[in-house]
Amino acid sequence: MVRTVFATALLATFLVLAPFAGAQKGTVERVKVHSKFLEGNLEGDLPDRDVTIYLPPGYKSAVHQRYPVVYMLHGFTDNDEKWMGLAKHWINLPAVIDKALASGEARETIVVMPNAFTRYFGSMYSNSVTIGDWEDFIAQELVQYIDAHYRTISDAASRGLAGHSMGGYGAMRIGMKHPEIFSSIYLLSPCCLAATERQTTAEMMQQAAAVKDPSEVEKAGFMAKAMLASGAAWSPNPKNPPLYLDLPLNDGEWQPAVAAKWAANAPLVTVDQHITDLKRLKGFAFDAGDKDQPIASNIRILDETLKANSVTHAFEIYEGDHLNHIADRIETKVLPFFSKTLSFAVEHK
Repeated sequence: MVRTVFATALLATFLVLAPFAGAQKGTVERVKVHSKFLEGNLEGDLPDRDVTIYLPPGYKSAVHQRYPVVYMLHGFTDNDEKWMGLAKHWINLPAVIDKALASGEARETIVVMPNAFTRYFGSMYSNSVTIGDWEDFIAQELVQYIDAHYRTISDAASRGLAGHSMGGYGAMRIGMKHPEIFSSIYLLSPCCLAATERQTTAEMMQQAAAVKDPSEVEKAGFMAKAMLASGAAWSPNPKNPPLYLDLPLNDGEWQPAVAAKWAANAPLVTVDQHITDLKRLKGFAFDAGDKDQPIASNIRILDETLKANSVTHAFEIYEGDHLNHIADRIETKVLPFFSKTLSFAVEHK
């Protein structure tokens, strides 16, 4: 009986894995892309950025085929090396893509991830004199580089933008401003949608304020790092060395002017200004785990705002936290979403 059950289980496992065993895999390339938008940033981060590109299985053999591109933005403290399978991490994006292709869930696309890890552990994909103009680097220089060096379908209809956590924030920030560059966006557990509140961030701000020199950032806690990165992105101050940023809490006193700058970078505050652009998108989706607070609550507010403005979108809160289902969501939701919303046809102009 035991042998029969074991044999049955083994056969079932084989039948599940068999379709993937002989499946072709994509290839990964890592290049450096120079950015004029990042030159001279006060953090001292190099303007030559690592970028990892996933090329689908058919790319090398179908030499006349052109492909849509999905730009994927990683989260805070992460980088492209970790996400793209070049270092051990909680996710291996190329393996996830290969699995989605082998199962028929997705169509072949090029997937691009820039390294947005900075001196303060994350760029927030924003523009400032302290961090450099990351938003412009992504939307302009990176897209131009990829279109010039790879067989892309160089049209907004064939370009998607997605991201997780800080990357989800970046995808929202950039995507709602640039429908002429990206036609579809997907936000995975996007952080930082709401304006910063004093009562919920005071302790984190105090920890961040205790950091007096960039050399001390490494030892700071996660949330202190996040506050510093946010300050560098949203309230830069070239007259406040050596960190070159201001925080909404200074010497125990709340700074309304600085807090207003942070609020001006919160998508839930600014989304009303981009309704027309959001309506131009071919696809817009976002999700989060129910235990991932306050992100889950904030995307509910985003959903309600979009509904009130008749912006077509897809929205889901699933059972999970900030990390535990991301790989599965990319495989079964994100990649199929782009396979439906992006154009795979080359237009002859």
